[in-house]
Amino acid sequence: MARRKNNRVILENLEVIDAGAKGKAVARAEDGRVVFINNAVPGDVATVQTTKKRKAYFEGTAISFSKLSDKRVEPVCEHFGTCGGCKWQHLGYEHQLFYKQKEVENNLQRIGKITLPPITPILGSNEQYFYRNKMEFSFSDSKWLTLQQIKSDEVIEDRNALGFHIPGMWDKILDLNKCYLQRDPSNAIRDFVKAEAERLEIPFFNTRKQEGIMRTLMIRTSSTGEVMVLLQFFKEHENKRKALLDAIISEFPDRTSLLYVINEKGNDTIYDQDVICYFGRDHIFEEMEGLQFKINAKSFYQTNSEQAYELYKVTRDFANLSGNELVYDLYTGTGTIAQFVAKKARKVIGVESVPEAIEAAKENAQLNQIENVEFYVGDMKKVFNATFIETHGIPDVVITDPPRDGMHADVVQQLLQLGAPKIVYVSCNSATQARDLALLDIDYEVKKVQPVDMFPQTHHVENVVLLVKR
Repeated sequence: MARRKNNRVILENLEVIDAGAKGKAVARAEDGRVVFINNAVPGDVATVQTTKKRKAYFEGTAISFSKLSDKRVEPVCEHFGTCGGCKWQHLGYEHQLFYKQKEVENNLQRIGKITLPPITPILGSNEQYFYRNKMEFSFSDSKWLTLQQIKSDEVIEDRNALGFHIPGMWDKILDLNKCYLQRDPSNAIRDFVKAEAERLEIPFFNTRKQEGIMRTLMIRTSSTGEVMVLLQFFKEHENKRKALLDAIISEFPDRTSLLYVINEKGNDTIYDQDVICYFGRDHIFEEMEGLQFKINAKSFYQTNSEQAYELYKVTRDFANLSGNELVYDLYTGTGTIAQFVAKKARKVIGVESVPEAIEAAKENAQLNQIENVEFYVGDMKKVFNATFIETHGIPDVVITDPPRDGMHADVVQQLLQLGAPKIVYVSCNSATQARDLALLDIDYEVKKVQPVDMFPQTHHVENVVLLVKR
């Protein structure tokens, strides 16, 4: 039954039947329209207040529950429901895996519309919390207040925050007490930096006014136990900056790398900024199967190191190399997969559009004394052409790991013209992967499908597909 309140529709006693795109729960209204709910799980029966109305669907928030699902679990984090990071903490992990598997299957079947082999059960993560190796926190002098705080008579004088952006509010920061995404000493470093910056009376940043000094904090950790800390300041204040950095050195003597950036731009991306090493190295090392990967402040590296290893093992198994193959690694990034498979290949050619990533790939290959890899920089749809193939030869295997948007149509066409016997397609978005598989279906048959969970407590899922030329 539907009724109206403040021009928003109230939908009563909806049974939640599924988990859909972007982690939202799915129900159906009486008129048949799909209802996407941001705070429910399959099996709940809820009354929903809509926030958006379209011809084919509603979006809304559950305002009460007449039945709670047996798939629910108690979230471990006090910030759950406010912070937008771990939207599935209230859903048992075995059920998270079920719906991730289902999403991959649905996308490949409905969007791809191709013949599929039986899909292997999803590879779950041993670590369901504290699995991220990189976290970025924002400072703010106007922290987000709860409705309870706003309505109370309490005067909240301390408005400083260090934490995450509230979803949909670019200028409001949730002040974190404890985050369950990155292992120690991440929480201790964040808490100390906030307290010490306040003790030194260094003003926190105000995004609207573009005022203040403390801007962001990035912490990177590695499976080898190394720790990188990077502080971003909006303006230089040498005495206070040095005092804060020296305090971090004193409190955390084992940290590997202490860096800072002075960024006076309107946005806080550091990729066009000078990163200054204040203490220790300007990089940390990640290790995988004896290979070392040098990671600096701007490096891309899979944010779940342990599951990245599992993902790369699946990729290598699907490639099934004997040692004689020429392999192309498209969208190679910093060349991690290329180097991971190199010892079982004759030669690996990696291609990537980001020059800094290719520099890092070459440096890491040298570090690991891998001589049978070559890396080239350029826009994939322009570089990966007939001349490139004529120069380097027709590969026996192509590995492709594109961004969320999938492969450009020109790249797919080039793959079809190339006609390599085998393609291993790694994807972080099975919807765009399915679109590309449909285009490749004219010449390639899907032989294996392996979903991999890289991000527990979220709806994100990776998927690896083996294609063999018909």
